[in-house]
Amino acid sequence: MTSPASVVLVFLDSEFPAGRLADASQPQLMATDQGATRGDGVFETMLAVGGAVRKLQAHLNRLEGSAEALDLVIPGQDQWRAAIGTAVEEHRTQHPASSPAEDELVVKLVVTRGVEGAATPTCWVQVSPVGAASRRQRETGIDVILLDRGYDSGVAERAPWLLMGAKTLSYAVNMAALRHAHKLGADDVIFTSSDGRVLEGPTSTVLLAHVETSDDSGAAGSRTVKRLITPQLDSGILAGTSQGALFTAAKAAGWELGYGPLEPQDLLDADAVWLISSIRLLAPVNHIDGKEIGTPAVQKQLTAELSELFAGIQ
Repeated sequence: MTSPASVVLVFLDSEFPAGRLADASQPQLMATDQGATRGDGVFETMLAVGGAVRKLQAHLNRLEGSAEALDLVIPGQDQWRAAIGTAVEEHRTQHPASSPAEDELVVKLVVTRGVEGAATPTCWVQVSPVGAASRRQRETGIDVILLDRGYDSGVAERAPWLLMGAKTLSYAVNMAALRHAHKLGADDVIFTSSDGRVLEGPTSTVLLAHVETSDDSGAAGSRTVKRLITPQLDSGILAGTSQGALFTAAKAAGWELGYGPLEPQDLLDADAVWLISSIRLLAPVNHIDGKEIGTPAVQKQLTAELSELFAGIQ
């Protein structure tokens, strides 16, 4: 059995305070682990730049929230921090980046319920390089299609056992949606609810922007208002750590902020739309269902401004 190149694994183990290094080229998970047989578990994916993991606290908090939703008791944050530090350092030692610009790593935290009847979950940290596609799409942007998720926007409150706000290992539907998009020549997907609300991407959060210029009565010149909007969290979507961090930075920079409800027409009427996530960062949306979004010049300007704000987030 072989493993993808340049992968480092560190398991959380009570006998190893800093985590237990494991050989990624060898089998490490029991075939009966419920993470593999049922998708019963949770995960987080983070970006490390120059050896520093971004938004670590927010990801650890969300991991705890997801685990609680699944009635999983997981190791404390200090144990995770120690294992993360070991894994990132080991990867940078074994596989040093060829340049500072390429010193980016995907840091994944995984928790499964373990084998049937296990007293404790199986937990590990997995570190690998950022893929070329993620880097490229930050620059070139993406074409997306809208897909009906099959639930209405009130399902999360009505049926909490669907775990709509938890980041679970059960990603088969999300991956199927991406494959469907690729077959149609698109790069990604924005899910909508059965009652017509904009939700999220399979692995990302939706953002849109409006820029308005108005004359200030009695004042010289005009005033430009930039507004950043994302769907409502109570519509059954995952709370985005990247969206939350960018909203904080954008507010400090003078942007107005808004939360849905959003409909597909709101995306088509926007000056710019992005899918934002921890690894790909801000991916500008060029077309939705074949329709061009905004104008390239405005999109490029806004993307540059928000990317600069996002780059300063730790």
